[in-house]
Amino acid sequence: MSNIENYRKYFTKDYLMGPNSFRLLDELILRKPADAVFDRTLDLGCGYALTSMFLANETNAKTVYALDLWIAATENYKRIKENKLEDKIIPIHGDAMDMPFAHDYFDAIVSVDSYHYFGCKEGVFGEKILPFVKKGGCVMIAIPGLKKEPEGELKTIFETWAEGDDSQLFKTVTWWENLLKKECSSSCEISVKEADCFDIAWQEWFDSGHEFGIRDKEFLSKGLNEILNFILIYVRNKNY
Repeated sequence: MSNIENYRKYFTKDYLMGPNSFRLLDELILRKPADAVFDRTLDLGCGYALTSMFLANETNAKTVYALDLWIAATENYKRIKENKLEDKIIPIHGDAMDMPFAHDYFDAIVSVDSYHYFGCKEGVFGEKILPFVKKGGCVMIAIPGLKKEPEGELKTIFETWAEGDDSQLFKTVTWWENLLKKECSSSCEISVKEADCFDIAWQEWFDSGHEFGIRDKEFLSKGLNEILNFILIYVRNKNY
């Protein structure tokens, strides 16, 4: 286990963009396939590159590429230099749907709390993500999801909270399993499971004092905590 306390200074409204991504990434790494390696890792949708710093410090990664569409690479580079990680992390401004890398380039692609924004459509994983993973490499994803589809009044609360179309981005473990099986055929080993860090990841988001965290706490107390979860996805490219 990593020493997650080393990152507590980032558990604030200035850095967190939702339920604590450090908790999600920590569990994602802890439960990875035994033979997964991180030598050359892509942090896909890295946000403020905090997860990239965690990967650089807490795994055996030699190089971490911190790619994000919404946060400027220059802004992330300042943070990377402040933490003396400029020799291990390369910040890049880029789009997950048009990545500027060679195919078969990464030992690991890691994505925390971002993949659901672009990856729910059929064809995305097989065409836009998997080609960049080396044979034997692994894609590791942590995203919010559903234990079950909401019904009745809870469905209305959920759709109000998720603000319309965003509610379509929350899927169940079974839904993700079925999609990835279509994308990968027999070329991958796929494991999709529910994360254990739900309560603490949300609580630390609430405690950050972020206005969205305060709003989320109100909605979860109305019953959303009964249907929401976090999902861990592991896809190993076994085509040697």
